[in-house]
Amino acid sequence: MKKIAVLVDSTAYLANELREKENLKIVYLSTIIGNVSQKEIIEIDFPNYANYLANNSEVLPTTSQPAIGEVVAALEDLSSNGYTDVIAIALSSGISGTYTSYSVASLMVPNIKVHPFDSEVSCQAEEFYVKKALKLIDEGCTPERLLDSLNEMKKLSKAYFIVDDLSHLQRGGRLSGAQALIGNLLQVKPILHFENKLIVPYMKIRTYKKAISKIYDLFEEFYQDNKDSNISVCVIHVEAENKANDIVNYLVEKYPNVNIEKGFIGPVIATHLGLGSVAVGWTIL
Repeated sequence: MKKIAVLVDSTAYLANELREKENLKIVYLSTIIGNVSQKEIIEIDFPNYANYLANNSEVLPTTSQPAIGEVVAALEDLSSNGYTDVIAIALSSGISGTYTSYSVASLMVPNIKVHPFDSEVSCQAEEFYVKKALKLIDEGCTPERLLDSLNEMKKLSKAYFIVDDLSHLQRGGRLSGAQALIGNLLQVKPILHFENKLIVPYMKIRTYKKAISKIYDLFEEFYQDNKDSNISVCVIHVEAENKANDIVNYLVEKYPNVNIEKGFIGPVIATHLGLGSVAVGWTIL
């Protein structure tokens, strides 16, 4: 009988109760300042890191995917504990090489079968897939059926985000220079999303108020099409607690039958989005 585990990268920013699951392993992306590399979540004090992002605009930290050796070690540990298969969930392959690292590492651990899954998103929108995978494992789903379910879920899942300063995405190579320049000169607050695994503008809007109102409209359309389903929403932010709280309060009041959670955006993704960013994602679990 197959024994299935889940492997996920740190940018899913998992809730504590998920981190404690025996059949789940996390591999960590890192931030690099100068010659100092630190794994996010476990080695970085985020308040100090946020202060660095706010006050050192000339030197943007870089980020790196998990080392192959760390992925191999995680797979070997799972194998030694009797796991035969692992669903390896990665942030979008369009912005990170983590998905490729899973595939390469799988060749080095022969006694466990790795099933890489490209979430094509990141942060708590990626966590949705972890929750779904763990639920299906508990229900006795096979790895093949599980992957089919995750891919079906991907067709319905959406995530939109608004950043205060497009230069972080531009300098980090996640958004084209022309888009960033035009956006900042016109003080545009574009709604961004993932398309074909890359971060691209969904719509250019002049003010934050209008941008978040558009996201509300997009969710309303989704809700009307799926209101009898198990809808889950995440609201996440980078040092924008008030904005996130306002969004949560609006959604909770208007959609009392929807599961709405507030999370955070950690160091690696915050490096590219910048302070003040907010995002809203939804799916059906």
